[in-house]
Amino acid sequence: MWFETDAFGSWGIGAGALAHIVLALLVTVHVLRKKRDVGAAMAWMGLVWLSPFLGSGLYFAFGINRVQRRAQRLRRRNRLPADAPPRRRGTPQSNHLAALDRAAGRITGREMTSGNTAHMLRSGDEAYAPMIAAIDAARHSVALASYIFRVDETGEAFIAALIRAHERGVAVRVLIDGIGGGYFLSPAWRRLRRAGVPAARFLRSSMPLRMPVLNLRNHKKILCIDGIVGFTGGLNIAEENLRRVGMKRAVRDTHFRFEGPLVEQLNEAFAEDWFFTTAEDLDGEAWFPETIPAKGDVSARVVTSGPDDDFEKIELVVLHAISCARKSIKILSPYFLPHDGLITALQLAAMRGVEVDIVVPATTDHPVVNWARRAQIRPLVQYEGCQVFLSPPPFEHSKLMVVDEIWGLIGSANWDARSFRLNFELNVEVHDGELVRQISEAIDRRRGPELTADQFERYPFLKDLRDNAARLMLPYL
Repeated sequence: MWFETDAFGSWGIGAGALAHIVLALLVTVHVLRKKRDVGAAMAWMGLVWLSPFLGSGLYFAFGINRVQRRAQRLRRRNRLPADAPPRRRGTPQSNHLAALDRAAGRITGREMTSGNTAHMLRSGDEAYAPMIAAIDAARHSVALASYIFRVDETGEAFIAALIRAHERGVAVRVLIDGIGGGYFLSPAWRRLRRAGVPAARFLRSSMPLRMPVLNLRNHKKILCIDGIVGFTGGLNIAEENLRRVGMKRAVRDTHFRFEGPLVEQLNEAFAEDWFFTTAEDLDGEAWFPETIPAKGDVSARVVTSGPDDDFEKIELVVLHAISCARKSIKILSPYFLPHDGLITALQLAAMRGVEVDIVVPATTDHPVVNWARRAQIRPLVQYEGCQVFLSPPPFEHSKLMVVDEIWGLIGSANWDARSFRLNFELNVEVHDGELVRQISEAIDRRRGPELTADQFERYPFLKDLRDNAARLMLPYL
């Protein structure tokens, strides 16, 4: 009897070992074919071979990009054919950033639009009322996408406005992220659905095969009204974005209101995400008016990024902007965790005499991010003379960039691997002296104490070790 039991046990161990080898081989093949980053590829292969079944399970849950765009690319007058050289309508050609415009056109497949008006809105105090008023004024369509949509006093006001618009016959579509809007419960989504408002949750499914779990998120913030008025930036829909909220909970942010041809590009970005989520194609005059009036003098272009067809596009535009800078680069980001390639680009800019100023919150809302950020910032401060400033509370959530005081980048993307390579993000590049000046001044106002090289020299050894250990989690922070 003992022999039979031992044989059965040996057979079970052998079968388990064989299953592990087969799984590890399958994962290795997938990694070798799909993973472009050498470090990430080696890490995944090491994990799946050294951690039987657990490693393969983690790769299945977090390592596979299961996102495939079902949506056809919308090719309207502001969308260029993939093989066509970009037309540069209204783009300033007399300055040294003309090369950046050409590159961004090829990267994004979108042309630079002219004749836009733009207004910068500081946090919910200046943004929420105009956004709700725009929804109430809508006659044909309302498209709203938000990463976070809380059901608090602010969220209730938005929900009420969306329901009013739906009840008077406006075509309303609301897209809420499947993680940021609440994975298990999404109160805003439920409220809208109960009222008959078409609302959907991006990449949310109880079926693991249909949802890439926690890694891929729609981080875009878009509101388009009748295809002619648009809002975008870094602002979520939540009470903490108001000044009256206590300092510990308050979040300071920046949003923008646009009118003009750029709104068509914003609407296209929303329509693609909506089709991907629901298979409903948003088309027609209600969403894309034939003629969009050009009222202003702002040239602007939408830059989208995601783990599918738009992979790394925002990052590529940022890298090219850094390489074109001659005088100054200003960056404001709540989560500043750039990979080594971006750090090198900033270092090279400082070496050639460009003033590089980076503003980050004194503390973020994630301790591990604080630790990893310090390790990433250290080479910028210690070795190449970039200036890093710590913005005092409340928590600064704005994502702004200015190059040479004539080019700006605003939107939803943070300076981290999640925003540049995992999330679905939307930024807008702008060419306009007055608007870029306002963005530059907004970055300057956020400056607090400077982080110096001497502070790093005096930093305790154990904390430095902790920070460098946290840095190993950069791809997923």
